[in-house]
Amino acid sequence: MNLKITLVTLFVAFNFSFLLAQEGVVRGTITDENGIYVPGASVMIQELKKGTVTNFDGEFTLLDIPVGTYELDVKYLGYETLSQEVIVEKNKTLSVKFVLNAAETTLGTVQIIGNGLSAQAKALNSQKNKTNITNIVSTDQIGKFPDANIGDAAKRIPGITMQVDQGEARNIIIRGLAPQLNSVTLNGSRIPSAEGDNRNVQMDLIPSDMIQTIEVSKAVTPDMDADALGGSVNLVTRSSPESFRLSATVGSGMNFITNKRILNGSFLVGDRTKNGKFGYMLSASINDNDFGSDNVEADWNNEFEYNAGDPDNLEEVAVTPYAEKFETRKYLVQRVRRSFSANFDYRFNVNNSIYFKSMYNWRDDRENRFAMTSEILDGEDIEAGDFEVTNGNLTRFPAEITRETKGGIPGGRTQNRRLEDQRMQNYTLGGDHIFGNVKVDWMGAYAKASEERPNERYVVYASEYQVNNGVNTRKPLHSAVESPDLGNFQLDELTEEYQYTEEEDINVFANAELASDFFGNGDGIIKFGIRGRFKNKNRDNNFFEYSPLADNINSLGDVRTKTYAGDGFLAGSQYQPGVFASPEFLGSLDLNNSDLFDKEDVKDEYLSENFDVKENVYAGYVMANQKLSDKLSLLAGVRVEATQIESTGNEVNYNEEGEFTGAMKIKAKSDYTNILPGLHFKYDLNEKTVLRLAWTNTLSRPNYLDLVPYESINNEDEEITLGNTNLNPTTSMNFDFMAEHYFGRVGLLSGGVFYKDINDFVYTYVVEDQATGYDKYQPLNGDDASIFGVELSFQRQLDFLPGFAKNFSIYTNYTYLHSTANGIRNEDGDERGELDLPGSSPNMFNASLSYSDKKFSARLSGNFSDAYLDELGGNDFEDRYYDHQFFLDFNVNYSFTKNLSLYASLNNITNQPLRYYQGVSSRTMQMEYYERRLTVGLKFNLY
Repeated sequence: MNLKITLVTLFVAFNFSFLLAQEGVVRGTITDENGIYVPGASVMIQELKKGTVTNFDGEFTLLDIPVGTYELDVKYLGYETLSQEVIVEKNKTLSVKFVLNAAETTLGTVQIIGNGLSAQAKALNSQKNKTNITNIVSTDQIGKFPDANIGDAAKRIPGITMQVDQGEARNIIIRGLAPQLNSVTLNGSRIPSAEGDNRNVQMDLIPSDMIQTIEVSKAVTPDMDADALGGSVNLVTRSSPESFRLSATVGSGMNFITNKRILNGSFLVGDRTKNGKFGYMLSASINDNDFGSDNVEADWNNEFEYNAGDPDNLEEVAVTPYAEKFETRKYLVQRVRRSFSANFDYRFNVNNSIYFKSMYNWRDDRENRFAMTSEILDGEDIEAGDFEVTNGNLTRFPAEITRETKGGIPGGRTQNRRLEDQRMQNYTLGGDHIFGNVKVDWMGAYAKASEERPNERYVVYASEYQVNNGVNTRKPLHSAVESPDLGNFQLDELTEEYQYTEEEDINVFANAELASDFFGNGDGIIKFGIRGRFKNKNRDNNFFEYSPLADNINSLGDVRTKTYAGDGFLAGSQYQPGVFASPEFLGSLDLNNSDLFDKEDVKDEYLSENFDVKENVYAGYVMANQKLSDKLSLLAGVRVEATQIESTGNEVNYNEEGEFTGAMKIKAKSDYTNILPGLHFKYDLNEKTVLRLAWTNTLSRPNYLDLVPYESINNEDEEITLGNTNLNPTTSMNFDFMAEHYFGRVGLLSGGVFYKDINDFVYTYVVEDQATGYDKYQPLNGDDASIFGVELSFQRQLDFLPGFAKNFSIYTNYTYLHSTANGIRNEDGDERGELDLPGSSPNMFNASLSYSDKKFSARLSGNFSDAYLDELGGNDFEDRYYDHQFFLDFNVNYSFTKNLSLYASLNNITNQPLRYYQGVSSRTMQMEYYERRLTVGLKFNLY
């Protein structure tokens, strides 16, 4: 509480101490000829050596300007300097407007020459004039790639790779650091996570056409949230335009894996009143995608035991690693995304304005999953004649075979499928004000993310028989020695569950900024502020098991079925998903009818996973951005963050047979404070070449579920999972150097190195529980880790070539990473030595070749990320790796008029699967295929 009072007092004292300044202020807006804001433009009064840069809304403010008449210069990459005379009066704010014209235009006596304010120009100008190391991409630029959501767009930024879900980019990895170690904000307000057990933000929930700009800060400044170990991603929604704007898109397509349609559409409309005071921007988007995937999974073991007559003393046979568990899965998925945004602003006068921004994202994810699973029997159930070993390979053994159908209830939005209802909403109210020569901005935001899974049903039929075990470890396969009759598959499990996860965020902050001149070079600011972030996350699940009172559904041969043969199965025709209970049969069961089914509340399946966490963060900072010379500037500051956490979990008790006997709630509290200094140097070698050097300190808070005091015992999988209320936050000291050269005709060549010194990273410790013999999983803090990386980027229109070749452009970037992690223990408690930090892909590469003239454009885009350690096991053999992947996409666009264009895109040309492997690359744990996707549509723009 003392920290909060101190921060508020400091902010108020500084605020009012500068209200009596006697100089003037210059404020302005820069747009193009279509009324679209121009970010990243450099604004300078050369005589005073005072300057600034326009923000994403094309706005700039120059404080503490002495009374007088000056020339105000606007510099924009690829354009001649634009100048305008300004007269500054005492204690007044002067409002000015600039318009950059795409065509050759004369403004007064100054000629502006350019080929249009391209998306690339806007992004590069913003990036060039940032003090910290940043990558900026506008969605107009994203529109040149065939990316439907923000996740797919972000993977083309240097140093970023994405984890996919059903073929769509979902979780962001920045510079090799896992998704929960990075922050994602919307208009500067934290986006909550709908994930139940971590902090991951689902990037595929947000359509790309709802966002104006993606800003990735890889070296955060003190006025930004510090929990961004890898980096901070800020998504900026579209602001109210200076003049009327209307845009609409409608399209369709096909998924080749299911031959089902794709539907998409979007629109935005915005305008400003004639007096310029009130502006609005409304937008909506919908995408309906009916697709699926073909999936094969395997768990590997390097030990084999059987019963030679004494079940308490099993015999062990030396065999090469074999797939002890094998699954073939067929997914049918329909995702319907709806997104709505309403943004308003009101300018009371030149000194005061307020804004309201909102976004509502709603996705229905409907899924049927058909899973055939084959798992070797326990050793005590295997006798000498039940298996074969040939040349060290276990080629035959008895297994339990299950055929599982996932579904839901009929009708409505569920349609006999599992429905995952995901929603993310954000409402922000803020303001910008000038008090004397102090600029003040503030914001309050409410955000909520939720995931609901109602009436999620599973039915499992099981049998036991001999299987042949394939010896191709890259293509694992179990096949029946003799195909059993469907009547041999007996009802094993019939369940229905409800899952609900919710996270609410309240964010408030206030900043004050004033001009300063510590070193006599005329240009500089001091900025300070306070912030509060108040978060609540909870999960409320249940789980019921049903037993039929009649025997009419006890055999798979007695019920309606669905068959999937191997023909056309993308992982290979040798895989036969087989016969399953149909989703219509599963949905039709009247499970709550006590005359038909006995119902059991299985608390040990869900109670330990229910939790409630409250996390409050109080922060304050002060920083100065000063010119040390005409070329060198320094941003220095410190941020203090105090964290308070309260968590409630369930301790679940079991008897000696592993049966649930009761539970009790447990509460825990923790708090800590981090002091986080930072330095950023920027050296303008010339107008086109910039050198940057940064020293920053960041942190990452543990996942919510990891902090909850709980214990969960899974008797079926023989696993125990525990929380750890004593986890420390992960901290990192970061060093960055970057050199950037901007071409005059809009382009970039950049290269840099970075190093992260990480302490107390969190990993999952796996050990055998002495009482039960089960594997026990618990999050622990490791000792330390480090990441060294290199980033290279080149983008350029080849306008120096002759003829039509000058219309080609190249976009490339490459990132190299080397990481080490120490202090990780194996299942015996011994330190494992140096390991890669999970999530750090050693090589990432993006490339695209495009052609564009006045009517036609085409782009071929490739994205590669190398294999990396994804999840630590108890030893090297059990470690899970995310395999390398290469995506190739192609899109074309033809403009009939300035306002109307036709587009088409073909995604995943390489049919790239999601693949995991265990220990070594030849040992497949999962391979999931999605096939290609084609979309075609029309886009209309009216400015």
